[in-house]
Amino acid sequence: MGDLVLETQRLVLRQIDEGDAILQDRLLNTPAVMKHLGGVKELHEIEAKHAKVMASFAREGFGFMMMIEKAHDVFPGGELVGHAGLKRVDNPLAPNVGDHEIGWLVREDRWRRGYAHEAMVEVIKWAFGRIDAPHVVALTSETNIGSWRLMEKLGMKRRKDLDFSDPAFPPHDNPTIQYSLSQEEWKGRQ
Repeated sequence: MGDLVLETQRLVLRQIDEGDAILQDRLLNTPAVMKHLGGVKELHEIEAKHAKVMASFAREGFGFMMMIEKAHDVFPGGELVGHAGLKRVDNPLAPNVGDHEIGWLVREDRWRRGYAHEAMVEVIKWAFGRIDAPHVVALTSETNIGSWRLMEKLGMKRRKDLDFSDPAFPPHDNPTIQYSLSQEEWKGRQ
């Protein structure tokens, strides 16, 4: 199992490890969860993303992590409920390649429980604390209402100047829109 990076009241966020691609494919790679992320992926695509994440942790000390639910009465615990973390904007069509990008994904049977918000608060603290990022961005589409509403709840502001179209996504998920939050804005909210 990967190293523990962050912990919240209900979750642990640990580094991605060998073999996690199969777990992610089984629990997170569904049509509903992947609807605004380009659709269901092939296992080799998930493995390639995991390899990039592991390289990012080795190189920069941050990346996306597996979001594991702690044990409690309703669920026995230890189950993968999503992934969340911090990476560099790497879409070559984005006007801000290299910025610190936060993101999350929660499996469908754990939606509307506040897990993404809980995880992202800790990810943002981590980004502005140990990583010392000057600002973070988050990318989504206008049709992904739940995603940008969470961005707004986190205090992020819509940045139309950072929008871009990505032909890899269907027309209803274009353009890619971005929200941002500076370290100063975050500290002012605390």
